[in-house]
Amino acid sequence: MEIHIGKNSKDLSSKLAEWFSEYIQEVLGKQDRFTFVLSGGSTPKQLYALLAEAPYSESIPWNRIHFFWGDERAVPFEDSRNNARMCYDELLDKVPVVAENIHVMRTDIAPELAAAEYEQVLKTYFNGSETTFDFVLLGMGDDGHTLSLFPGTQVIHEQNDWVKAFFLAAQDMYRITLTAPLVNEAACVAFLATGAGKAETLKHVLKGEQNLDLYPSQIIKPAKGQLHWFIDEAAAALI
Repeated sequence: MEIHIGKNSKDLSSKLAEWFSEYIQEVLGKQDRFTFVLSGGSTPKQLYALLAEAPYSESIPWNRIHFFWGDERAVPFEDSRNNARMCYDELLDKVPVVAENIHVMRTDIAPELAAAEYEQVLKTYFNGSETTFDFVLLGMGDDGHTLSLFPGTQVIHEQNDWVKAFFLAAQDMYRITLTAPLVNEAACVAFLATGAGKAETLKHVLKGEQNLDLYPSQIIKPAKGQLHWFIDEAAAALI
């Protein structure tokens, strides 16, 4: 595990954008395509805005990247809470991506069907591969959740399915999420976490005893890949 610390969210996003650009070039020097799992939420917006501008909008070979999502709220694409909508607005509509390379979690069908369909896409995509995604971008909530793995939910402990849908009573909505067994087979995973509100939780996630039901982010430990934490000084204050 490698920890990268920025002075603030802006500085941290710059560090991650530069690191990510170099990592993409390194991977694409060895293979034809690059698989990128996008994260929703507010924290990645600054990163996406940077990637959508020069030099990254021109230096990154966007036409060779295949995009996936870590999780989704089961709300229509037009809804501002939809993770895919945010990623299109902030990044995908602004760089020269190939439409066929964008794999959204559908929200126009029943959540369970959407999860099963997405899992089939992934199993076809990664059939015979040593690892799954080349890069998974994750956030961490103040409560320690990542993806849609919220404290106290059964999905944290899923062992077999790669994608699950479930009703999250606390938010009164269905969520669709990748699961730990899939993400832990990725070649590289990076958490992006900022703000003083995450400091106490981050201390427990990184330094405390394992308690997955309380701190689900602890379950993300790539078996064969890299794990990076990009955090700002405020979030890093207690570690």
